[in-house]
Amino acid sequence: MISQSGMRTNTMKPPARLIAAVILGAAVAVVTALAPATSAFAQEKGEKEKGPKNSPALAKPLKEANDDIKAKKYTDAISKLKAAEGTSGKTPADQYIIDEMLSFAYIKTQNYPEAAKAMEAKLDSGLTPQAEQSTLVKQLATINYQIKNYDKAVDFGNRAIKGGFADDQIRTIVGQSYYLKGDWKNTLKFEEDLVNQQIKAGQTPSLESLQLVYSACQKLQDDACMTRSMEKLVQYYPKPEEWAQLLYGMRKEITNNEADLLQTYRLMLDTDVLKEGSDYTEMAELALDAGSPGEAQHVLEKAMAKNPPVFTDQRSKDRAQRLLETAKKRATSDQAGLAKLEKEADAAPTGEKNVAVGRAYLGYEQYDKAVDQLSKGLSKGGVKNEMDARLMLGIAQLKAGHKDDASKTFKAVKGEPALERLANLWNLRAKGGNGTNVSQTQNPKGSKVSQSQKAARSRVRQT
Repeated sequence: MISQSGMRTNTMKPPARLIAAVILGAAVAVVTALAPATSAFAQEKGEKEKGPKNSPALAKPLKEANDDIKAKKYTDAISKLKAAEGTSGKTPADQYIIDEMLSFAYIKTQNYPEAAKAMEAKLDSGLTPQAEQSTLVKQLATINYQIKNYDKAVDFGNRAIKGGFADDQIRTIVGQSYYLKGDWKNTLKFEEDLVNQQIKAGQTPSLESLQLVYSACQKLQDDACMTRSMEKLVQYYPKPEEWAQLLYGMRKEITNNEADLLQTYRLMLDTDVLKEGSDYTEMAELALDAGSPGEAQHVLEKAMAKNPPVFTDQRSKDRAQRLLETAKKRATSDQAGLAKLEKEADAAPTGEKNVAVGRAYLGYEQYDKAVDQLSKGLSKGGVKNEMDARLMLGIAQLKAGHKDDASKTFKAVKGEPALERLANLWNLRAKGGNGTNVSQTQNPKGSKVSQSQKAARSRVRQT
């Protein structure tokens, strides 16, 4: 659509469904491995006692509570233990053992809030053996996450991280907890640090972390952050929905630059994310204005072959048909004189005419000829928009099957932020496939998802 000022207005609409961050839920296997390691139990087994010893005054009630636990009478055990808490002369060691047994009984009755209180009291007592503290801290992070006490989940999770004994599940819990309690800034910082650590270690960043980063950027209304995070998503998880979200976002940012807009559309067409009829017609109009009628024809023919149809009403169908007929007529006329234009371009002292001919050949999908003319134009110099021409050269090389050359060309697109970003994305396409049917591999060559990451994600489920 053309505004009164002569520039195209932003007619493309972003997709209705945004990529939502995957929120991993409560861990199922939470602290179920706790054992009633009371001194009364240890004495009964004839084992050497480890840890605090109960006082003689509480030996009987603790023994009875322990018997109830062994008999799976957890409610009776809880009643006896609560009564024992009020015993006169109770020692800190007695309270430690009571808290240990209570935490186990509460877990067995699925009373996780009370279990968390007993476990935290046990940790705070100062009597927990050093060898058991790291496990208890991780259990507290997990159980508080399960009961949606996200502040404590973060506190205990970060305690495990700082102590050097956190695993991937704990890191997942911390990032999810920041997000679920609405702390977008710390979500972003924590998950970005985690992603960078995974990349540095030669691992594929987890999809959940990348989506949390994107969602935090979205919550913070930071468009630049959203684009950066989505670029990482398409780098490591090149799915159509990620490409669509990224490129529609980039399309929205481009104003008053039809060359950049057409280049954005080229990548959108290549990744097959154009969905509305107006997307295709606007790209066709831009291609016609740029002197590439063959590209306009190709775009419209692809749109009309879509099933389900992208032109849903008669008016849009008629408009697209008229535009297609115009593109065909211009393409027929253009092709008839293209050989003559090529000779004139080769004889010209500067490369602008070669670039124009190369653009035309790119539109007609004659990629080797496009590479030849664009290369000549860039080598001569005097090109008005060098980075735009260089990006077209990379596309032509990729489409012609010269992936290594294309990658070098894409890396040489510098100095124009929008075109540089597009070149980086095209380079991802060059690495991932042949430019027309890119592999949707979830684990790119040279990177890996660690087994511990997989295990952590399998232990956590959606709330």
